[in-house]
Amino acid sequence: MAKVFVGRSAELGYLRKRLDRIESSGAGVAVALRGRRQVGKSRLVQEFCDRAGVPYLFHTAVKGSSQVEALAAFSAELRESALPHDRELIPAAAPANWPDAFRLLASALPAAPSVVVLDEVPWLAEQDEQFDGALQAAWDRLLRDRPVLLLLLGSDLHMMERLTAYDRPFFGRADNMVLGPLNPGDVAGALGLTGADAVDAHLVCGGLPGIVRAWPHGTPPMAFVEAECADPASPLFSIPESALMAEFPAPDQAKRVLEAVGGGDRTQANIAATAGGRQGPLPSGVVSPLLRKLAEEKRVLAIDEPLSIQPGKPNLYRIADSNLRLYLAALRSAQEQARRGRPQAAYAVVKRRWASWRGRAVEPLVREAIELAALAGELPWSGVETVGGWWNRQFDPEVDLIGADRGPVAHRIWFAGSIKWLGTPFDNHDLADLVRGVAAVPGHEPGSTGLVAVSLSGVAPNADTAQLGLVWGPEQVLSVWQ
Repeated sequence: MAKVFVGRSAELGYLRKRLDRIESSGAGVAVALRGRRQVGKSRLVQEFCDRAGVPYLFHTAVKGSSQVEALAAFSAELRESALPHDRELIPAAAPANWPDAFRLLASALPAAPSVVVLDEVPWLAEQDEQFDGALQAAWDRLLRDRPVLLLLLGSDLHMMERLTAYDRPFFGRADNMVLGPLNPGDVAGALGLTGADAVDAHLVCGGLPGIVRAWPHGTPPMAFVEAECADPASPLFSIPESALMAEFPAPDQAKRVLEAVGGGDRTQANIAATAGGRQGPLPSGVVSPLLRKLAEEKRVLAIDEPLSIQPGKPNLYRIADSNLRLYLAALRSAQEQARRGRPQAAYAVVKRRWASWRGRAVEPLVREAIELAALAGELPWSGVETVGGWWNRQFDPEVDLIGADRGPVAHRIWFAGSIKWLGTPFDNHDLADLVRGVAAVPGHEPGSTGLVAVSLSGVAPNADTAQLGLVWGPEQVLSVWQ
């Protein structure tokens, strides 16, 4: 299995820096840490607390519990923590409200630096609409001038952003930190994989630590998937399933829209048709706000816009997390077979859909890798600051890679390219298709706009590589994060 704690050196350093600031100044620091479910927020903070070597309190809210239950749990955890120098000074009776609870906390803080963690803060705010105000008042009057690092964690990204928004009580009082999935380099290092296997492993697990920890070291991706198909409770299935149930417990229109995107629909019209069912397509006035909510508030969808020197349409939608994307496309069906005791049929479902799914799913990862390389000055084109794709309304042609100075409407197109993530190499037919497609891109300059090929299986020996300004394989994609 992967080692117990994977990567996150930058994030641990971020938190350590703030604790060092507290030690030198004696004043408190608050950090609001947000990230999607199962991305490892609680595990990261627990690892930091274990390494910090200072007293800490770690309180996790329980969704659906009452305020009375939450306050009783907080008081009991405070009493059992290493914060108070004398536990008998913490009353056995729970405080009556959050202002009293924060006063109790302040009285228990030691004179030396300490850490206080409130996990799933949005659930605390759900229990008591006055929680935000009580937290702000306690910070300003009781905690800010004490040597304490206050860590506020939450999986509801929109609610966590609102916590520190300009019109909210805690505005300007906390540093904001966003925790994303493990990057492909971290996944590769944890699993002992290289090249294409490492890229595929990241697509399968989505960079989620819970799946990485269950992955035997050195196991190729499809061998891991095949083995997990014998266990319907495997983290490969249970993690995306639980995330989906937590965010969308009811079979409402939002969930149908999400499932339409997960099933392969990319345009608003196709999503509306699939999500609408027998009653006809969902009206634009319904599907547009749902897509916006899923993208901007839930952050479960990502929106891709065509990149060129002219505004383009249509926008394309995709599941932001590749593990959830694979779950909706194949793993959910496989899990049903696994639950029926049919592991071979379960694996056959994934294997049958894998090649076409992977071909699409790898595109945003490749674009991100090339953009990072461009920003690091590692490409032949110094003016590239954003990388996307281009298509017209007919999706004929559809160009996988566009490198530009800005997006979605650029001043200059620096390069265009093709991603071929199949078992056959990039050849002259693929090059001819690329040259033909690039000619339709607004801003393309013949003889000036560079050409790029990113191929899983390399380039054919007889391919006219002289026309290509950049050729990448899985190793180059992965090296960006290593």
